[in-house]
Amino acid sequence: MIDLYSWPTPNGQKIHIMLEECGLNYQVQPVNISQNEQFAPAFLAISPNNKIPAMVDAEGPDGRPIALFESGAILQYLADKCQRFGGDTPRQRYSVLQWLMFQMGGFGPMLGQAHHFRKFAPQAHPYAITRYSEEAQRLYRVLNTQLQQQSYVAAEEYTIADIALFPWCRRHEWQGVDLRDFPHVLRWYETIEARPAVQRGLQVLQNPV
Repeated sequence: MIDLYSWPTPNGQKIHIMLEECGLNYQVQPVNISQNEQFAPAFLAISPNNKIPAMVDAEGPDGRPIALFESGAILQYLADKCQRFGGDTPRQRYSVLQWLMFQMGGFGPMLGQAHHFRKFAPQAHPYAITRYSEEAQRLYRVLNTQLQQQSYVAAEEYTIADIALFPWCRRHEWQGVDLRDFPHVLRWYETIEARPAVQRGLQVLQNPV
C-alpha cells in the first residue's frame, strides 16, 4: 500500500493521475496547505522541504518502506515500479527525463509565479505580472513547438513528462494564456484530459474531509 500525502494543486495532481494510471493501491492523507499543515513535524519527517506531495511506499524496491518527496522523483519512482510511462528505450528515457526537468525547473515554477502575482498577491505588482506573464507565453511556445513534431511531449507515446506538464496547463487562464493561441498544446491537452485515469486523478481530494 502507498500512503500519499497531498493536496489538489498541480504538483499533487501529477501524482494522483500517475497512481490512477498505474492502478496501484494507495490511500491519500490530505495535507491542507492553506492551514499550514505542511509544517507539522510528522509531515516534515517525510518531506523536509515542507512541500506536497510526499509518499511512503510500504513495499519499496528492497521490500522495505521508502519515503519520497519532490513530485518529479515520485513520478520516476512510480514509472519504475509499474514499468510504464518512463520510456521504453534509453533514448526515450532521456527524452522523458529532459522534459520532466523542463516542467520541474521552468514550466511549473514560472507558471506558479504567474499564478501568484496575477491572482493571489494582495497588492498588484506590474513588473512581476508582466515578467511572469511573458515567461508563461514563452514556455507555452516552447511546448507548442515540441508538440508540433509529435503526439506527446517526449515521445509518440504518453509518459510521465505529459503527466507532469498537464496539471499546470489546467490553470492557463490564471497565467494569461489562451490555449487557442497554441493549437498543438490545445490538441495535446484535450487528448490527455479525456483519459479516464486522468479524470479520476483530478477528482482526488476535490472534497477533502
